This record gives sequence, structure tokens and C-alpha cells, in this order.
Amino acid sequence: MDFKYDVIVIGAGHAGCEAAAAAANLGSKTCLITMDMNKIGQMSCNPAVGGIAKGQIVREIDALGGQMGLVTDETAIQFRILNRSKGPAMWSPRAQCDRAKFIWSWREKLENAPNLHIWQDTVCELLVENGEVVGLVTLWGVTFKAKCIVLTAGTFLNGLMHVGRHQLPGGRMAEPASYQLTESIARHGIAYGRMKTGTPVRIDARSIHFDLMDTQDGECDFHKFSFMNTSTRHLKQLQCWTCYTNEEVHRILREGLPDSPLFNGQIQSIGPRYCPSIETKIVTFPDKEQHQLFLEPEGETTQELYLNGFSSSLPMDIQIAALKKVPAFKDIVIYRPGYAIEYDYFDPTQLKHSLESKIIKNLFFAGQVNGTTGYEEAGGQGLIAGINAHINCHGGEAFTLARDEAYIGVLIDDLVTKGVDEPYRMFTSRAEYRILLRMDDADMRLTERAYHLGLAREDRYQLMKTKKEALEQIVNFAKNYSMKPALINDALEKLGTTPLRQGCKLIEILNRPQITIENIAEHVPAFQRELEKATAADSDRKEEILEAAEILIKYQGYIDRERMIAEKLARLESIKIKGKFDYASIQSLSTEARQKLVKIDPETIAQASRIPGVSPSDINVLLVLSGR
Repeated sequence: MDFKYDVIVIGAGHAGCEAAAAAANLGSKTCLITMDMNKIGQMSCNPAVGGIAKGQIVREIDALGGQMGLVTDETAIQFRILNRSKGPAMWSPRAQCDRAKFIWSWREKLENAPNLHIWQDTVCELLVENGEVVGLVTLWGVTFKAKCIVLTAGTFLNGLMHVGRHQLPGGRMAEPASYQLTESIARHGIAYGRMKTGTPVRIDARSIHFDLMDTQDGECDFHKFSFMNTSTRHLKQLQCWTCYTNEEVHRILREGLPDSPLFNGQIQSIGPRYCPSIETKIVTFPDKEQHQLFLEPEGETTQELYLNGFSSSLPMDIQIAALKKVPAFKDIVIYRPGYAIEYDYFDPTQLKHSLESKIIKNLFFAGQVNGTTGYEEAGGQGLIAGINAHINCHGGEAFTLARDEAYIGVLIDDLVTKGVDEPYRMFTSRAEYRILLRMDDADMRLTERAYHLGLAREDRYQLMKTKKEALEQIVNFAKNYSMKPALINDALEKLGTTPLRQGCKLIEILNRPQITIENIAEHVPAFQRELEKATAADSDRKEEILEAAEILIKYQGYIDRERMIAEKLARLESIKIKGKFDYASIQSLSTEARQKLVKIDPETIAQASRIPGVSPSDINVLLVLSGR
């Protein structure tokens, strides 16, 4: 056996799986090293994919030729679109998955991928020569050689778990932590810190009084994650349940705070703001009398349930006593308590936009090691790191995504430009161009780029082209087809909208809030025929195409305006400044700007403008110095 590879990926979580699959599918000889082959793509916390802005990231991963969307669709036991009451820029898909089947679906894809080998072992040291990574050494004493390495070790680096005052080393419950690796990287001058995350109790369904809870059903329409022509639901679709904490619950939790690792000084590191523990919630919001809890199945056939909203590291007896005060949980039996975990991460401002280290050549970082939280954020980073590791091996321009191209672009730019002071998660509010970054058009934005790269295959590209042609056909027909008042006014009144006084184009009627493609088409036979004709080549995806066409028609003005703003700012992206200035000596810059610009060393004026502490007047100074 030959231990020489183009690309080695350390860790087989969500970032590692995408990185390994991308590098291998592009043609690099790739090795994925994992501590446990039975935990590939393990969902350490909630067995769910997607959510607000996260769902968009998964659709982007899919559009680029990644795997997470396909795996999720294969293993989903509940699917929903969140934020339906808002505009399409805010719609976000989310799926509850079967935890065990998710692992096996990922493993099947990776084991059968060409150019990809899996090795079960723990990495303890990176080998670096002349500022360039050349290989690694494992605990079993195996030396691997590699042209590029992608580190995606998640929460395993010096991982330490907490339940009350009990502490246990580990990267996940019942799994060992990884030692020595952080130190072997840090000795080359890469800065690292500690972060914390947590997870709730797992509950035996047989102990729950479901009649005392509200149900939350999924949706069974055409929506899914992947743009590929795959069927929508493979597994039995299950419901979730909701209930609330109460003052009695909060009283017991408050009494337990002296033994909480978060509040007694045991945990020094910072936890995720947007996924706080129940003890953090009652301290942060002392006036709230209740907090909503979501009880979610872990799989199609298991009795194990996940209690979303009750993440905790309090002592086990406190967790159980508090939960018993919720009527539905009065007879609760748990499989394991909630726990917190502390782990090492590396400051992401030390990375290029390709996710390659600025300090060690050909070393890439992706996922939780960059200070992010979330399977989706990890998967997006893993994909970009895997692509660029392949490019570094075989030549070519670095593959990066701009902020107006993808949420993945926003995520990476935020990380490398702003850094993190708490675990980073994506929201729609972090994207200034969210009307351009909708869930429905990820394929339109990204598939062509991935096709030219070689990651998106021909069948995916053709599906995208067919969809694009259908959309253009529908929109052009609506723009050009004339409507006469006498023929349509009765229908308009029935649909609750004002009749026409004079003729107009169909698109003007479609722009009315009461009108949809579906409800107007039955009154306009020519439009009905055009829709059938436009979707004939891809009839299985007719609903998806009509939804995308309607969004394009109704929001065209907003889309055009946002595109114009993005293009204006893109001009600043074209002004390259990396290595051009000695910022420390430019006295006309503020002290803070000088310090931040030295630390980040931005590629462009646009990136410099996004650094916290760099003001518009500082940017003007740089523009003058750049001759603009």
C-alpha cells in the first residue's frame, strides 16, 4: 500500500466528507482519515439539516456538485420550508433526518467514490518543511505524504466534555479526543483559541405523554434539497412535537446554577450566541416565564428523541428534575444527559478566501476548527477547501465565491475578514444581497461555475440549462402577451383584484399580490399552453420551475436593483492592494485601521472596507494611494 496522496482530509464530519468527495471527484488521489469509519458524517447534535440561511447553503453545496443535499433527501424523515410568511429571499428548507441512515448514506457515497481511500486512525502531527505542509504522522505510527492537507477536526482537538462538575476528555460522547495535533500546528505560528458548544438530553419516547404536547407536521410537496431529478421522500415521514418550560422548571434550573460549568468558572471559553443552553436562556432572559421546546425523532424506527431548545451542561439530576416539571415529561426516562464540550479552534483571519493558511502553504482549514458552528456551514467550507486543495495540486486559479454569489461566499468572507469571537452561524441577515441568494436559484447562480470547474457533472448541467430555458420562455411570454379587459376582467374580480381599464401585458397582472401563475393560467388558455410547452422537457420538475418563474416575475425590480448595487461594489473588488502598502507607516490611517489592516492584509479595497474598525475615511485614503 502506498501512503502518498495528492490530498489528505483529516476528519470525516460534514466538512471532511464534502472536502474529500470534492477533491476525489475532481480527480485528485485523496485519502480521508477518520477515527471511526462508523461515524462518517455523524450529526453530533440535532439530526437535522438546513434552517434559516443554512438551508440555502445546502442548496448551494448541491448546485456546486456537493453531496449534502442528496444525502439529506435520501434520509429525511420530515421536511419543511421555514419563513413561508415572508418573501422568497427568506424561505429556508429544513429536514429532520434519520441519524444512522445519514451516516450510512454518506459512507456509501465515499466508499464508492473514485480516487478516494478511507483510513481509520488518529492524526497526531503535521509534517511541515520550508513553510509548506508535506505530510502527517498518525497515532499508529504511519507516515503519510501529501501535496495538500485539509484539517476538519471539528470538536475533537483537545476536546473536554462537561456535565455539572464532572469532566471527561472526548471529542463527542463516548469518543476519544485528539491530542498533540493542535500543538503541532501552533508551533508554526498559527494562533488558536478555545470555544464551547453543547447538546441536549436524549429521551426514550416510551416515557413521553404525547397527548400533552402540540404536534408539528412536515410538508409533503415537491420541495427537497437537491436540484437533481431525484424522488422527494424515501423514508417514512414523521411528526415533531412542541411544548414549553414553566416557572417551576426555571426555579430548579436556577437552584442548579452554582454547579453549572458555564457559571462557576469551570468553562472559560465562549459558547454559541444563537444556540444557547437552557441555563444561559434563564440568566439572559430572567423575565421570560417560558421557553419553547421541540421534541424531534432521531430516526425512522428508533425510540430515541432529541429535545431541541434544552441544551445543557448542568448536573444530570438537575436536568432530569427540571424536565419532570414539564407535564409531558413527568415520567421522563433519558438515554443520556445534555453536556457541553470545549475544543480548540484556529483564528480564521489567518486564512485566504480559498481557506488555505497564509502561514503554512497547502494547508487548508474547514468547519468547526474555523470557529463556526453548524453542519451546513462546515459542509460549505469543506467543499471550497476540497476544491482548492485539488487546484493547488494540479494548477489553476483559486476557486472563491463572492458575497453576491452565495451564502458560502458571505460565510468565508466574514470568517477571513472579521474573524470570530463566538461560534459563527449563518443567518439571512448576514447577507446584504439576500434577494440574489435565494434558495430557488442556487443552481442558476453556481452550477455553471462548478461545471467549468469539473465538479458538476454533465447531467446536472443539462438539468440546469433545461430549467433556465423554461424560465426564460415563461418570463418572455408574460412580458410580451397582451391582455384585453373584456377577456380577463371577470376572472380578475373573482380572484379579488381590480379589473383592467385598458389592455396591458400579462406580466403586469402577475405582479399583483392576489395573482399567481397557477390561478391566472386557468383563465388564459394561451398562457396555460405556453407553460405546458415550457416544462414539457422536464415535466417532473414543473412545480419547481413555475415557482422559480413566479419569483423572477414578481421580484424582478428588487433583483435588478440589488444586482446594480452589487456591481457598483464589485468595482472595489477589482482594486487589488495585497502587499502594496506598509500600513503601519501610513499616518493618515487611524491607529485601529493600521493595526487591523496589518493583521488581515486584505486582498482588495472591498475586503478592507468590510474589516471592523476600518472607517470610510480610511478607505478613501487607500483609494487615493491606489491612484483612484
